[in-house]
Amino acid sequence: MKFTDQLRRAERRNDSLLCVGLDPDPAKFPGAWKGDAGRIYDFCSAIVDATKDLVIAFKPQIAYFASQRAEDQLERLMAHIKRVAPEVPVILDAKRGDIGPTAEQYAREAFERYQADAVTLSPFMGFDSLEPWLRYGDRGLILLCRTSNPGGSDLQAQSLAGGDKVYERVARLAQGDWNRSGQLGLVVGATFPGEIARVRELAPTLPLLIPGVGAQGGDAAATVRAGWRADASIVVNSSRAVLYASNGDDFASAARRVAQATRIELNAHKPTA
Repeated sequence: MKFTDQLRRAERRNDSLLCVGLDPDPAKFPGAWKGDAGRIYDFCSAIVDATKDLVIAFKPQIAYFASQRAEDQLERLMAHIKRVAPEVPVILDAKRGDIGPTAEQYAREAFERYQADAVTLSPFMGFDSLEPWLRYGDRGLILLCRTSNPGGSDLQAQSLAGGDKVYERVARLAQGDWNRSGQLGLVVGATFPGEIARVRELAPTLPLLIPGVGAQGGDAAATVRAGWRADASIVVNSSRAVLYASNGDDFASAARRVAQATRIELNAHKPTA
């Protein structure tokens, strides 16, 4: 099944726009697990088990695993998600951006080693940085467009000679000439709801991955109103607010409560016809 179809199916099945980001920091683990990088799989799989019926996607961030020499635990986690929640797509947050044989190896890592359904990419080396990834025609490629960090404005909000801002140009290309697989999406931060609306105007059919709700302070209502359309998914990510809802033995049930509340809040703001 193609990534965009997986998203639509998961949105309907779980009645959800919420993506839980899996950014494991052993320093924040509960109880006796605190500081123990060997418990990354145990922690993340417990979060997955507690929230798998509440989400549109999961999004593991590769650096949190690689920095702890825990790539093997990431492989186990990806296999676990496929086993217990096969209907939920997994977005590997890697933000790769390279060309030629190097990009080919990154694509093999994401799609063959980790079996990701989609991956985040930096598009700023142009179309040839996407070509190796497009060979995996059913997988999603989610391009950085208008990111949630303040420094994103240093480049993304700058105007080009033709009048577009950089992020607007990325959105046009992703909706148009670059989308040869039909599986491109865009990253747009919840901290910029006006620009979510602009990206949605330029890319009306693409899925949008929207980080920044929760600990980063993005407004859930404004995010959904700006980006959600009945025929185009939004994937609203929350990581820390869900993962670290409790530092006690009840961390998984606390994560479920926060995920459920966030899911309800997001759904409440879907525009009515």
